[in-house]
Amino acid sequence: MSKENIAVGMEIGTSKVCVAVADIRPDGSLKVLGVGQSPTLGVRKGEIVHLESVHKCVRDAVAEAEQKSDVSIRSVYVGITGGHIVSFNNRGVVQLPEDRDEIDEEDLEEVKRNARDVNIPAQNAFLHAIIQHYYVDGQDGVLTPVGMLGNKLEADYHIVHGIRTRVQNTIRCVKEVPLEVEDVVLNSLASAQVVVSQNQKNLGVLVVDIGGGTMDYVVYVEGAIKQSGVLAIGGDHLTNDISMGLRIPIGRAERLKIEEGSAVLGNCLPGETLYLPPEQGFAGREIERETLNGIIHFRLREAFELLKRQLEAEPFLRYLGAGAVLTGGCSLIHGINHLAEEVLGLPVQPAQPPPMQGITSALANPQLSTALGLIKYAQFSQMERPAPSFWGRLKNRLFGGGKS
Repeated sequence: MSKENIAVGMEIGTSKVCVAVADIRPDGSLKVLGVGQSPTLGVRKGEIVHLESVHKCVRDAVAEAEQKSDVSIRSVYVGITGGHIVSFNNRGVVQLPEDRDEIDEEDLEEVKRNARDVNIPAQNAFLHAIIQHYYVDGQDGVLTPVGMLGNKLEADYHIVHGIRTRVQNTIRCVKEVPLEVEDVVLNSLASAQVVVSQNQKNLGVLVVDIGGGTMDYVVYVEGAIKQSGVLAIGGDHLTNDISMGLRIPIGRAERLKIEEGSAVLGNCLPGETLYLPPEQGFAGREIERETLNGIIHFRLREAFELLKRQLEAEPFLRYLGAGAVLTGGCSLIHGINHLAEEVLGLPVQPAQPPPMQGITSALANPQLSTALGLIKYAQFSQMERPAPSFWGRLKNRLFGGGKS
């Protein structure tokens, strides 16, 4: 199989490393060939804290993905997350010279540079500069300005940046496997490629990806990204709360959360209990189901309230005609959609399987949304522009350039 037909997405998450391999078909469809996963050690709240441990987890996940897909992996698109990620919107302006009135590709590059010409912390690097809207002589709704006649080109961009060294640590970890890093992509942007449709983006939609250590989100209004961010709270916080609140081991708390937990209160019989059988290091005990649900409910409520406060910093909540979509492993918790609706004041639905072919169990698993979304992002990137060298991209990304 030609290497040019293969795309690989890699998410280095708090709970797991996930590597998804897909074949890009000539007709534009994608077929997932294999998925490799490994429990993560050395990642906290989405960020690497022990490079050697993460390196081993990455190698294990890559080896499994290669074995299942029968593909030798050489390069990957890598997701990035963490509380250090920051975003904002900005407008760039280009005034055409008096002797020219036709907009060309260089004008588009210049207007992007102007939009990025803002002060960000010295330790940060640009990750994305994502086009929202073009304007030609004040005319809005322009999709492709190149070739149009005008005197002034304006463009609104969504700018994403993060701490340079934390991004570099992720790249370094992957390169030591050794693999080439084709691109570094915000997790929520990747997930959105497969869990919502273009129609939902046009109507306005919030995508929330709740993983083990982070809650990543992105807001689309009129088809364009208007807001994005990362909250350092996720499923592991629920597990820790259950472990401490019920005084049970972490492993038992994790299984209890997945198998029996609910975000809904008052939905069980009075005094209803669950029996936890003994295991090594644990004597076993009974717990009240409502106590378990209460721990989950209040931690998730707090998380969604934090998210709502972040969203309310911008005026876009009122424009989300398609509501919100939840994905990520934590989205599987019973009743989480209803709780999110109550807090956010939006209709909320779970992510639907992405429009891909291949392994049914992988496509239906919201824990794989980011890895699969990275494949879709790779497909778009390869279609839209010839790929520059890795070193050119890396230099631009980490030392002052940007990403469209």
